[in-house]
Amino acid sequence: MNRKIIVIIIITALIVNLTACSAPKKTRYEAEFLELFDTVTKIVAYTNNKEEFSAYAQMIYDNLKEYHELYDIYHTYEGINNIKTINDNAGIKPVKVDQRIIDLLLFAKASDQLTDGNVNVAFGAVLEVWHQYRTEGIDDPDNAKVPSMDILKEKSKHTDIDKMIINETDSTVYLEDPEMSLDVGAVAKGYATEMVSNITIENGYLNGMISVGGNVRTIGTKGEEELAWNVGIQNPDLENENSNLYILNLKDMSLVTSGDYERYYTVDGVQYHHIIDPETLMPSVYFAAVTIICKDSGTADALSTSVFNMPYEEGLKLIESLPNTEALWVFKNGDMKYSTSFEEYIRK
Repeated sequence: MNRKIIVIIIITALIVNLTACSAPKKTRYEAEFLELFDTVTKIVAYTNNKEEFSAYAQMIYDNLKEYHELYDIYHTYEGINNIKTINDNAGIKPVKVDQRIIDLLLFAKASDQLTDGNVNVAFGAVLEVWHQYRTEGIDDPDNAKVPSMDILKEKSKHTDIDKMIINETDSTVYLEDPEMSLDVGAVAKGYATEMVSNITIENGYLNGMISVGGNVRTIGTKGEEELAWNVGIQNPDLENENSNLYILNLKDMSLVTSGDYERYYTVDGVQYHHIIDPETLMPSVYFAAVTIICKDSGTADALSTSVFNMPYEEGLKLIESLPNTEALWVFKNGDMKYSTSFEEYIRK
């Protein structure tokens, strides 16, 4: 049984028309909760009353919790075969899994092909090394170290996504290489956000915004005036007094940012962030941040990581080839460039 979440509801506008000829206007409510996908989830919606909003927030929590458990690579859950279960059985046997895992991995494989290998969910063996060194470096900064290239190169031999065998008929996943592991961190939050957003739309909630750790999906418009949602792009320079680079107007669109300021540790005065370039096996050096705008949150998540790992010209070519997709690049020196129609979303 799913536990009930304690929702902190903030009523930011209470507009009620008391005349007999007009129905009450919807009210804006907000809620936040922690723990799922190891981040903060924020929900904003316009509903008729607090009870309706609470049901909406609970629906999002319950569904997001299921995706969190299915896509978890670190923990097991009773009665659930998840991504960790697949990794634990690498080279041993196929694992029967929920269709939502099959769908994610098929999406991830298509994203890998689209981005020429720059968002590979089979890259787990390398990412696991970096995760270990980063965790140890944060816990004991005086003895923080960078993994040797010999270790990274050895692990990179076990990252062939074609050795992830998906049997759709039997609903199984098998990793042929016993030293291979999946890491879906580059796609899971965005994909789950999109799937949960679709569930809420199917249930009649047509005016909301969901943010799962900055993976933002806007649904419809806000308020009776049917205005666009205002979504800020985080300034990667966290000490700058301007916390947002831009405020965008979005309707039925998603926004995802990947940046070097999110998760990192320091070795000998040098910061090493968590987005690893599959070519160099080291943290990507091209940008401070990359933001993607498109309709699908899963696609935005995959593209933000892959474009972060590409030289600007290569990333721009990819973005310009995709319909209704825009990007903002923030370079290490603070310079910014954006795709052809990105400017149309900037709040004037």
